[in-house]
Amino acid sequence: MGDTSPPAPPPGVRADAAGGLGTTEVAAFSRELAAFDAFGTATQVRQLGTGAAAIPVYVNEFWTARQRAAHSLHEVSYRACFKPQLPRFFIERLTRPGAAVYDPFMGRGTTLLEAALQGRRPVGCDINPLSQMLVRPRLEPPDLDAVVARLASLSLDSDEGYRDDLLAFYHPDTLRQLCGLRAYLATRQRLGTLDTVDAWIRMVATNRLTGHSAGFLSVYTLPPNQAVSVASQEKINARRQQTPPWRDLRQVVARKSRSLLADLTPTQNQLLQQAAGQAVLLTGSSDATPALPAASVHLVVTSPPFLDVVDYQTDNWLRCWFNGIDPNQVSWWHWRRLADWQAAMTRTFSELRRVLVPGGWVAFEVGEVRRGKVQLEAAVVPAGQAAGLEPLLVVVNDQAFTKTANCWGVDNHAKGTNTNRIVLLRRPA
Repeated sequence: MGDTSPPAPPPGVRADAAGGLGTTEVAAFSRELAAFDAFGTATQVRQLGTGAAAIPVYVNEFWTARQRAAHSLHEVSYRACFKPQLPRFFIERLTRPGAAVYDPFMGRGTTLLEAALQGRRPVGCDINPLSQMLVRPRLEPPDLDAVVARLASLSLDSDEGYRDDLLAFYHPDTLRQLCGLRAYLATRQRLGTLDTVDAWIRMVATNRLTGHSAGFLSVYTLPPNQAVSVASQEKINARRQQTPPWRDLRQVVARKSRSLLADLTPTQNQLLQQAAGQAVLLTGSSDATPALPAASVHLVVTSPPFLDVVDYQTDNWLRCWFNGIDPNQVSWWHWRRLADWQAAMTRTFSELRRVLVPGGWVAFEVGEVRRGKVQLEAAVVPAGQAAGLEPLLVVVNDQAFTKTANCWGVDNHAKGTNTNRIVLLRRPA
């Protein structure tokens, strides 16, 4: 990761070795949370635990719930991801430019991309090999004209890897285009000639495989961030009396590329290119990251898998097929018992303590599960303490459900996650 020393603090700010805030500013951050009213509501202050072990809980809408309030590059679908405003809230307040920001469950890379756009160094890890394919291309975005030219140059009509069962999702000609692109990318990967334009096209095509509009390659299906089974799709087709329409892969990928790049300014592109050269992206388990040096990370912003809420292997079967990945060879994290989840988080926290600089931060986002009967922050605090981290406070971003959640039939305070619940911990200095 190169030089891990933090940059010089701005005038009038006392920073610690973490490249973040010193003790005085921790108290100031708490006061800011207590006084926060940017969206017209007052913060409620509660506590988690009792007696000397109690920590404060700050409840408010701390960032907007609006879907389109973030950079266009974030608009890549992925199951159970948080909004970019969440990592931005902590990155802006707890680090300075040049600090290393790490997500050990990076998913689609929300934390890493936001860190890069804010002039920080992105570091990420995920057990899902698809994750790097989704993250790296957006740190190195190509010119749109180069994407369109590359698409036009490809011969995409192919029967290689053709599967009749996938006709539940795709028009035969669209499926042949997908097979052609799949074969092209696999060859480029094998020969070591896959470049940033290829990687971008692979990322966009992976995210256009299934969805609910003409902007996707498939017939109507829900939701866009996962693939239902073939049997389930056949039932959807029968119920809606639909057959997969022809979608031109070149047009779909070009249109989505234009949308993703819409907000990108020359200054931001320069920030991303600089961050890409410093970025560390790992595929593996978050509780064992020997490739990351000790005391090299200033801030962790992450959200782990929540108990049995998401089955990542089932969700990603079609994306794995397109990218030549055997999902049975991936050691997906999936727990049903709270004790098992807590033990896994303790192992992860132990590794985070190793890679954090003294005084470094962890903003650990969890949520309500099982109809709100399980609030995972109560399990996070002892897990962090067992790993040698100090729990400081809990930030609860309370808001109404978004359109996507309502598509799932999720009602406010009924099931699923209605709030972002972030436990803020720190490695002792």
